Amino acid sequence: MVIKPSETLHDVGEFIRAQRESAQKSIRDLARTAGVSNPYLSQIERGIRRPSAEILQQIARALEISAETLYVRAGILDGTPPQVSSVPRAITADQRLTSEQKLSLLSVYRSFVGTSDGEGNAQTPR
Repeated sequence: MVIKPSETLHDVGEFIRAQRESAQKSIRDLARTAGVSNPYLSQIERGIRRPSAEILQQIARALEISAETLYVRAGILDGTPPQVSSVPRAITADQRLTSEQKLSLLSVYRSFVGTSDGEGNAQTPR
């Protein structure tokens, strides 16, 4: 897929170029390390080509940065953190558990995470 060059640093190509320059690597060195051709990497950096997730992963590995960072820049991932479930709330809300079972599970969970309920609040099951 061909895309228009972008003027913002948010463009994946410009971000890759900035990371490459920060790592003090030539385009030739990065292309070789990433396993892509020099012209192809140049087209990515100029915003002419949109790389696949696999190519982004290879480039990220060569730059020693997270592939997810490049995926977000390329629009493959949206960049919002996944929702974290609340284990203590789930235990407390589970109608299948007795109060004793809830207390026991919460105690074990707290021993692993080192807080009163995993969120800093002391709670007792209902």
